[in-house]
Amino acid sequence: MELWYFMRWKEYPNSPQPELLRGRTHQSRGAGESLQAAWRPAALDDGAMAAVGFATMPPPTEAAPVPGTRIASIDLVRGAVMVLMAIDHTRVYSGLPAGGPTAGIFFTRWVTHFCAPAFVFLAGTSAFFHGRGHADLPRRLVIRGAWLVLLELTYVRVAWTFNLDFMHYELAGVIWVIGWCMILMAALVRLPRGWVGAFGVIVIAGHNLLDTHLDALIAAAGASRFGGLWKILYLGFFAGPIRLGADGPNLMVLYSIIPWIGVMAAGFAFGEILVLESARRSRACLTIGLGAITLFLLLRGFNLYGDPRPWSAAAAGADGAPPLPALFSFLNTNKYPASLDFLLMTLGPVIALIPLLERARGPLARGLALFGRVPFFFYMLHIPLIHALALVVSEIRLGSVSPWLFANHPMGNPPPPEGYTWSLPLLYLVWMVAIVLLYVACRRFAALKAKRSAWWLGYL
Repeated sequence: MELWYFMRWKEYPNSPQPELLRGRTHQSRGAGESLQAAWRPAALDDGAMAAVGFATMPPPTEAAPVPGTRIASIDLVRGAVMVLMAIDHTRVYSGLPAGGPTAGIFFTRWVTHFCAPAFVFLAGTSAFFHGRGHADLPRRLVIRGAWLVLLELTYVRVAWTFNLDFMHYELAGVIWVIGWCMILMAALVRLPRGWVGAFGVIVIAGHNLLDTHLDALIAAAGASRFGGLWKILYLGFFAGPIRLGADGPNLMVLYSIIPWIGVMAAGFAFGEILVLESARRSRACLTIGLGAITLFLLLRGFNLYGDPRPWSAAAAGADGAPPLPALFSFLNTNKYPASLDFLLMTLGPVIALIPLLERARGPLARGLALFGRVPFFFYMLHIPLIHALALVVSEIRLGSVSPWLFANHPMGNPPPPEGYTWSLPLLYLVWMVAIVLLYVACRRFAALKAKRSAWWLGYL
């Protein structure tokens, strides 16, 4: 499987399952055949992406990955961030705030910050690998990107809200921004990869130069006929919703295109790292990942650059806000739009973990890898599933389904009614139930895709 749309195109119809891979031995190879070649699928369809292949990683003596193989750690990273993402999306229906002064609530939100950067970054990486074997990459980026934008504004919106009030609420979330970034990447992928990577780094590192001008930009957007474009490009929901006509609908831009187009471009260039032989790939990932973490600690620790909210001011309770513990304030970097510090804090550990996860084994690794092989299916299923579980919880706890669960979540809903809010243990219990149900569904879907090559499966 590959992550296209949001990291996947079409399934390898002949790809062996992980259980079969573990059963292959060196004796099953012909004389002179490499272990990697022995593990390649018999055939790949046109949409197969080389970024992701098998769930088992080649031995350390092996050379660079070739089209048709998987890098196990990429599946594990994707699967892990999918599971973390489900925590935050369960929180949406719990009534608990997105972060707070207590450690439990703060870190329940904070651990999920790794999800969007990993999604967007690895979407770029997957595009890189697809482009190695296919000349139609720009066209596919445009088609898949447009499909994602459409899904965000229709299916995903209904899954979040369980209502059809399109005239008053639309959400431009992570699927939206991945879609638009794919469309924009279609114009970049023909450039030399070093240029694409440089563009990505410049956008990521440079956009915080606008921090001191944000108030002026927001005011200008409100008075300009192009204010909606500014909100889509950079300002997001802080400048208010985009009103499409006098009577709506209203579009809330949660994820602006900048800096996420830079993240996807950097992920595209990062594909060059993943095609290195194993030892060089590991060194490069550790160097980049640990370097990003170090830079984050320096920039954030000394409030040098990279975030519009100095952590020392938040810790002291600036602008009338209640003070945060110093550690929470330090980690509470700006996500909307994603600051340089936020992206260093999240992408650094993700990249550093890639070589460390290459030899992960056991039931947990297999479960996460399964989610990582069908990420788009997981995403499309997990929101309505968690929402439906919240209805069940409401019926059990309150004796009825709260009308609040049909509000315009996650950005247009009012505060939860009195007596509704869950405890943290209940939030995690519902999350675990959702993960078990998602595992069963994803396992069956992965098996279906292994047996069938219907064209429509490529859109899931």
